[in-house]
Amino acid sequence: MSSLEFDPEVSRQIEAMYTTPDVIEQRRVVRMALALRPGDRVLDVGVGPGLLAAEMAAEVGPDGRICGVDISDSMLAIASTRAAVPGGPPIELEAASVARLPYGAQNFDVVVSTQVFEYVDDVPGALAEIRRVLRPAGRVVLLDTDWGSIVWRSSDDARMAKVLTAFEDHLQDPHLPRTLGDALDKTGFTRTHLQVIPLLNVGFDHRTYSAGLIDIVAAFVPGHAGVTPAEAEAWADDLRSQGDSYFFSLNRYLFVASAL
Repeated sequence: MSSLEFDPEVSRQIEAMYTTPDVIEQRRVVRMALALRPGDRVLDVGVGPGLLAAEMAAEVGPDGRICGVDISDSMLAIASTRAAVPGGPPIELEAASVARLPYGAQNFDVVVSTQVFEYVDDVPGALAEIRRVLRPAGRVVLLDTDWGSIVWRSSDDARMAKVLTAFEDHLQDPHLPRTLGDALDKTGFTRTHLQVIPLLNVGFDHRTYSAGLIDIVAAFVPGHAGVTPAEAEAWADDLRSQGDSYFFSLNRYLFVASAL
C-alpha cells in the first residue's frame, strides 16, 4: 500500500470536489448531526480545505472556538484562506495527526472528522486520543466511506474492478464503517446515531464529486494491482464519454457518539 499524497495539485482537486453540490449537501447533513450551539469548542481532525470549519465557525459564533488539524501543509494553506469568518471566531490551524493531537485534556465539546479514519493505521489509538481531548459527555462525529458500496457504470467491468481494487491501495481500511462502531464501543464511547449518506451522480457532469474522483483515481492507480498507465487512461476516457448514460453511487456512513 502507498498513501495518496495530498500535495498542492491533489489538494486543489479535493477542494474543487468539496465545492460540488454533492459534498455541500454532505456537509449540511454533518452539521445537522453536529447540532452546534453558540460558544461550542470544536476540533476538526483532517480539516482539509477548511469548508466545514468555516461553516462551523459561523454557527458557534464569536464566543466559540474552532480548531483544525491536518497532516498536509497544502491543505492547511488552503484552509488558511477561510480562517477569518464574519461573526465567528478565527479558525486556529495546526499541522498534526489524530495520533497525537496538540491539545490538553478535555479541551473540546465536539470533535468532528470526515474522510480521515479510513487512512488511519491505529483506529483505537486515534479514538482514544479524541476521547482524551473531549470534555465528559462531549461528542464525536465521524464520517467515512465503505468503498465496497461503490457502483460505477463501465463498458469494461473487469477493468473497472481492477482499477477500483488498485485504488483501495491508498487506504488503510477501505471498508472501515463495517467495524467502526465496534471500535467506538471498545474505546468507551456510547453510540447515539448512525446514518448513511449516499452520493449519486447520474449523467456525466464535471461539477460532481465523481467527476473529480476520476482524475484522482486515474493519477493514483498506475503501478497498483497491475494497472498500467494506458489502462488508467482508457478507464477514465470511458467514463467521461458516457454522457447521459453515466452512473455513479457511493455510500458514506455517519457515526455520532458520546464520551460518557
